[in-house]
Amino acid sequence: MPKEFQFQVSPEAAANEDLLAQQVAKFLKISPADIQKVVVLKRSFDARQKAVKVNLKGNAFLVDEDYTASKIELPNYPNVSNQQEVIVVGAGPAGLFAALQLIELGLKPIVLERGKDVRGRRRDLKAINVDGLVNEDSNYCFGEGGAGTYSDGKLYTRSKKRGDIDRILELFVGFGATPDIMVDAHPHIGTNKLPQIIQDIRDKIIACGGEVLFETRVTDFIVKNNEMKGVILKNGDLISATNVILATGHSARDIFELLHKKNILIEAKPFALGVRAEHPQELIDKIQYSCDYRGEFLPPAPYSVVKQVNGRGMYSFCMCPGGVIAPCATSPGEVVTNGWSPSKRDQSTANSGIVVELKLEDFKPYQKFGPLAGMEFQKAIEQKAWHLAGETQKAPAQRMVDFTQNKISQNIPKTSYGPGTTSVEMGEVFPGFLSQIMRQGFSEFGKSMKGYLTNEAILHAPESRTSSPVRIPRDHYSLEHLQIKGLYPCGEGAGYAGGIISAAIDGEKCALKVAESLNLVLPQK
Repeated sequence: MPKEFQFQVSPEAAANEDLLAQQVAKFLKISPADIQKVVVLKRSFDARQKAVKVNLKGNAFLVDEDYTASKIELPNYPNVSNQQEVIVVGAGPAGLFAALQLIELGLKPIVLERGKDVRGRRRDLKAINVDGLVNEDSNYCFGEGGAGTYSDGKLYTRSKKRGDIDRILELFVGFGATPDIMVDAHPHIGTNKLPQIIQDIRDKIIACGGEVLFETRVTDFIVKNNEMKGVILKNGDLISATNVILATGHSARDIFELLHKKNILIEAKPFALGVRAEHPQELIDKIQYSCDYRGEFLPPAPYSVVKQVNGRGMYSFCMCPGGVIAPCATSPGEVVTNGWSPSKRDQSTANSGIVVELKLEDFKPYQKFGPLAGMEFQKAIEQKAWHLAGETQKAPAQRMVDFTQNKISQNIPKTSYGPGTTSVEMGEVFPGFLSQIMRQGFSEFGKSMKGYLTNEAILHAPESRTSSPVRIPRDHYSLEHLQIKGLYPCGEGAGYAGGIISAAIDGEKCALKVAESLNLVLPQK
């Protein structure tokens, strides 16, 4: 039996096999020569003390023990070419993992994606960054892999209740992700590596007899006697199916509008909204690691901060160490910001969404839109940002201290945001109550993180797509829509997930419920 260990070591020791083996031997009170292999199972950084430590948990295999490196393999997916068809709308993590699970269950997924494949998207992303042109169907939010593909590939979720996180991570590894994601406390694939993994998932779906159709936008649902019968596409084609998994993401406003128009029940949902703040990564390192120079053994420092301001939560969201800010509008005439990091997190800047919790009462000026009130609130801010910044994809920007003091910044340095910025007083972008909370909140942040409140930090507006402004209600047990049999609202867009992992888990759950409704024998997990 391998010997277990759990302790703290220096970042240097954690990064060096020989040094780590020595530390493990010391902990176990044995000779380093007795150790055949050290296997780290969990790893996290602890920067609470002046000297940063690495928390490690793992197994040490001794020289007289059998040791075989474990290899994660994909499930044995069957060929489903001739099996019952299930429509999956959306090829983000919820849709793709729903499709894989359907195949595992012996059902044929037909994945309909409004955007382009993962490689084809790149031309449209370049058009946004360079020319300020927004393709409504292919952008940072829409297209194969969904919003997560080109916005970082973070695989961390706080919720342990949603489902089997390790299973999703293992599937990612099986499709080519680094095994480190099974070990790190905050796993991350990186925008440069995720596209290939997404492509390999699609290839597997097709190889098993499923279908993946790109540039295929759903414009209507066929519903008879409150039962799903299929979907109608933008080109007029009809695809019949009695089960539809709806995994369209948090930005599919046309789908929300369609559901509302057809009197299919949806609800306004609170979400969070604010700005994206960019600091020099070196400054964040100094604050978090309490040192002048990070060194080669520490990763670019992340941060997480939460404050209560006037009864509202204000917090960091989707923090990207060594990352860049991206333009994430999904329609012309609006500006939206988001952030991502490459796998090495080697850019010179760090950015994070800094957002404020909204309440349903905030949407009262838009109450005539009913359940779409939050969406219209969101849209109005994005359109105002577009107008104030010059009616291009330039983002309104302001130095952080200037914002807290209601001062227009005299100049804005070049930031990582590709389309560029326009100096704007942020109070013009947001409703008064929101600006007031953020001004106070940043001052509070500065008290907790000495050096954080600085004019070196540039705020970009708005960070508005944190989660869906709409919930599509579903039965707690069957996961079917409360009114429509055979319609399975799924993932972030329906209000049941908040990131790649939780969306993937929800996709699997919906696929399992589809199989259950068809009286198929479910696998034991």
